[in-house]
Amino acid sequence: MPVLRMRQAANFLAAALCLVVLAPLRANASISLLVEEPFGTFGAFNPTGHAAIYLSNVCADAPTRLRVCHGGEMGVVVSRYHRVDGYDWVAIPLVPYLYAVENLDDVPESATPELEKELRDRYRREHLLNLAPSKADGSAPGGEWIQLVGSSYDRRIFGFQLDTTPEQDAAIIAKLNDSRNHGQFNLFYRNCADFARSILRTTYPGSIPRNAMADFWLTTPKHLARSVTKFGAKKPEVGFEVFQIPQVPGSIPRSRRIDGIGESLVRSKKYIVPLAFLSPTTAASLVAAYVGTGRFKMPKEAPLMEALEQKDAPVGIVVTGKLELPLTPSPVADAKMCSVQEPATLLQAGAQ
Repeated sequence: MPVLRMRQAANFLAAALCLVVLAPLRANASISLLVEEPFGTFGAFNPTGHAAIYLSNVCADAPTRLRVCHGGEMGVVVSRYHRVDGYDWVAIPLVPYLYAVENLDDVPESATPELEKELRDRYRREHLLNLAPSKADGSAPGGEWIQLVGSSYDRRIFGFQLDTTPEQDAAIIAKLNDSRNHGQFNLFYRNCADFARSILRTTYPGSIPRNAMADFWLTTPKHLARSVTKFGAKKPEVGFEVFQIPQVPGSIPRSRRIDGIGESLVRSKKYIVPLAFLSPTTAASLVAAYVGTGRFKMPKEAPLMEALEQKDAPVGIVVTGKLELPLTPSPVADAKMCSVQEPATLLQAGAQ
């Protein structure tokens, strides 16, 4: 057997053994597709949004090395990024990924652009200096590292959850730990949705076909949501449920609705009207493709993500009063890649 295959098999067996030993500590393990609304200038031109994978029973010793969660850890969000220190994928603990803080008690009631920037930079200084080192003057660098933390300040997120077994979690850990993990981002064929699709298909083979008609053979976050929903409806044993994570209130501009590629063309008069004038047949075919295979309503009435709820109100709405920003940059701290919280059932209700 080749050395690479032997190493992959060893990693899989080690992850599987760890999962079996620790499984009693963690019930209702799951994989969740996170579909995130577009925002900002780029979101106005590209309404497809962002896709990521949340693994409730998989954590990380470092942003690029996965392991099984220990008791009390909440799992990680994994996604493909463009120009983040040359890596293809990065894993961030759930709470920092959403709010750029390590504890739910520190999530602010509302956020301003200045607060968002300060929270992200503080977390970067404490945990992500290897991925995003400071400039020569000690200030935060530019670039796309900001996508790694604080996502819920910029946009609303919808979740589509499927149950997982210890063996399925072990397969995901082995797949990613053994991957080359060198930047492969391509907006058309190696985007964030393609990465999420590959992880979902590792867990449930054949569950996510490409949408050849409505999205022109490209993978989009909304197509993944539609496919996971259809798969869950056909397979009740996979425990399909949905949830949402609201955008944190405040003065940060609100995110926009998510569209597929064909949907964005059909719904926009500036595109569909000229196209109908120049080529009625093409326009009619596009509308038919969207109606036939591209329509999907995001679950805007879905329950809040239970794992993030506090006693009185959901995260992002509750007043905490405990957040204190440092007046000077924090010193470099040892990596702590999984937030320690009490485990909770991920979701409350199924698809609407």
